[in-house]
Amino acid sequence: MAGLLYIVPTPVGNLEDMTFRAIKVLKEADLILAEDTRTSSVLLKHYDIKGRLESHHKFNEHKTVSIVKERILAGMNVALISDAGTPGISDPGFLLVRTCVQEGIEVQTLPGATAFVPALVSSGYPCDRFCFEGFLPQKKGRQTRLTELAMETRTMIFYESPYRLVKTLEQFAEFFGEDRECSVAREISKKFEEHRRGTLTEVAAWYREHEPKGEIVIIVAGAPEVKKEKKSYHKADED
Repeated sequence: MAGLLYIVPTPVGNLEDMTFRAIKVLKEADLILAEDTRTSSVLLKHYDIKGRLESHHKFNEHKTVSIVKERILAGMNVALISDAGTPGISDPGFLLVRTCVQEGIEVQTLPGATAFVPALVSSGYPCDRFCFEGFLPQKKGRQTRLTELAMETRTMIFYESPYRLVKTLEQFAEFFGEDRECSVAREISKKFEEHRRGTLTEVAAWYREHEPKGEIVIIVAGAPEVKKEKKSYHKADED
């Protein structure tokens, strides 16, 4: 009988954000796949999880997916974790999940930590409708994507490196307008968590003077809705 693939979210900062079920699944799994075994070892040691640990990251996933699939088909229960957050959300995971789904293997994704959710809710911008963009392309296709997003009316969510934050905010100001509102969330759930709000120009200026560190989530307010003018109807128009 085939085993299962578990997708297990891990804390994005505070280790206490781990769920009871996630700990149970990791303790009972036959194999734990981790994006970086060194990083994950800290978490596993904290919760006294002693399962078999192997690496599964963007540089080897194309080679390991078929091997993992065969192990699950042979009856192993495998748990996939990333360095932080939910695997598959701007982290390795999609390829393995797709392969298992295609093979008819049951995939159970546990609810849990994802960096963009607290950043979005804390921003103060509408979160009933939003679009998640993750990391934008660094070169090819970046300007095209920003041009497409310029008129996006939903709240937009981006991930970014602290080293590229200022440059990205300046690009956003160029494409979305200097007065477009934004919120930059830094170090979610950690000791020095910070939310910096204002226009794109204001927030870029702040981080130009205060070097950002840690994990970054950028929330950008959507473009104003364009109201469509109602056409008046006159019987004479038919004549």
